[in-house]
Amino acid sequence: MNIFGKQGKNADLNKSIGLEGLENEFWNLSPAELVEDTILNGQGMLTDNGALAIETGEFTGRSPKDRFVVCDEKTENSVWWGDVNFKFTPEKFDALYSKMKAYLVGKDVYVRDAYACADDNFRLNIRVITENPWSNMFAYNMFLRPTEAEIENFTPEWHIVCAPEFMAVAAEDGTRQHNFAILNFTKKMIIIGGTGYTGEIKKGIFSVLNYILPHEKNVLSMHCSANIGAEGDTAVFFGLSGTGKTTLSSDPNRQLIGDDEHGWSDNSVFNFEGGCYAKTIDLSREKEPQIFDAIKFGAILENIVFEEGTSNPDYEDNTITENTRVSYPIHYIDNIVVPSVGTSPKNIFFLTADAFGVLPPISKLTKEQAMYHFMSGYTAKVAGTEMGITEPTTTFSACFGKAFLPLHPAKYAKLLGEKLEGTDIKVWLINTGWSGGSYGVGSRMKLSYTRAMITAALTGKLDNVTFETLPVFDLAMPTECEGVPTEILNPRSTWADKAAYDSTASNLARQFVKNFEQYTSETSEDILAAAPKVLAKN
Repeated sequence: MNIFGKQGKNADLNKSIGLEGLENEFWNLSPAELVEDTILNGQGMLTDNGALAIETGEFTGRSPKDRFVVCDEKTENSVWWGDVNFKFTPEKFDALYSKMKAYLVGKDVYVRDAYACADDNFRLNIRVITENPWSNMFAYNMFLRPTEAEIENFTPEWHIVCAPEFMAVAAEDGTRQHNFAILNFTKKMIIIGGTGYTGEIKKGIFSVLNYILPHEKNVLSMHCSANIGAEGDTAVFFGLSGTGKTTLSSDPNRQLIGDDEHGWSDNSVFNFEGGCYAKTIDLSREKEPQIFDAIKFGAILENIVFEEGTSNPDYEDNTITENTRVSYPIHYIDNIVVPSVGTSPKNIFFLTADAFGVLPPISKLTKEQAMYHFMSGYTAKVAGTEMGITEPTTTFSACFGKAFLPLHPAKYAKLLGEKLEGTDIKVWLINTGWSGGSYGVGSRMKLSYTRAMITAALTGKLDNVTFETLPVFDLAMPTECEGVPTEILNPRSTWADKAAYDSTASNLARQFVKNFEQYTSETSEDILAAAPKVLAKN
């Protein structure tokens, strides 16, 4: 039995979400207490660097096909139903939650009061009830932390109940298999079972905010990192895994607002979170010094392997998973903004690792192009990144976070366009991928060049240079940039075989257009006109 924390609040849980008959409730324990409970329960151990190492069990990543949204009066005509948002009936939700409540009778639970959104105008109070102490510690790390005074009078708007050892019975419960994460916007609840992967907690609330903020508050929710310069200028970085989002937003000359999830209101860009959830595969101090040094007591390492005979993490070992992770409070990073709020962005960067070597290393987008490329969310995977990939493969993820969008991508793009309209906000497409040929022929863009281009954009050094247009994609490319060889700014000029470039560019353009076909019925003509021109006849 857990010996820490305070009890006696069962009436709160019973009244709000019907949880009763619990053995013990442990409310808002400190990280030290949660670490101790985890170790006493045999669920984790301390590493040499002081972090808590745990294993999430069967699931070491999210399970997108097992994420459901309750379809009812509130959501039936507003949610984007399909291969991202799977319908779940209110009756099945109630029945499954009743089984979860029965499962938790006689068990200890850990209760965490937290909130999302660093801008108080949009604060969302959350109460997280977990079966495991380390799941609760993850919530402490990743969400924003109320003061003790705020906790005394805390009123949650949303509840999360997370019971990894509770298994659904698919045939009875309406799930696909024994694990599930289900969002109920009417009851303002998320229930998670059958999986210990902590990212389901984090991304559950991100999905909630992706519905509430654009749909009800006119705030653009964004899967991005953000930082702010000495002059108070905010920059936002969108990009899928492997494009350099975390690396490029970590700038010693700029303070970090956040590394993953943000909202853009009328006059602010604000972090949704109070922590960071970073990949650790192949991590080193040389590659990612901020992340490496944040791994200390209070951080949670997930599914890592140790060097033989030690408690020293081996970040190169992917025996358990490629998706090894660490979570830690954002204040474990030195160069941050407190609170995690900036002004409206001055520059927006869409990052792509174009393994085909077609796109320019930097180009400036019109408002319509920004909306088009935002909805496209393009990057490319190369051989070795995933099993079965032997050559460059296109990846499109709407709004750079399709898996977490309860609304149609066009709604987010429309909101982006409205925020850009009539402003001098600049949107840049940055190719951190290949130059001089596709993967296997060309070479990867040097990080130093990409940093120089981003710095030039941030400091206004591209404001008065000449731009030329890239055919097919109709992108405006600077003809010069401080710190960057002029010859690499036009991708076609870097290819020895110009005909091969033209053919590759046409093929990539066709894939853009083909991907966008799924959105055309909901998309305005001005956005559609920003598509690559090779298939304009369609």
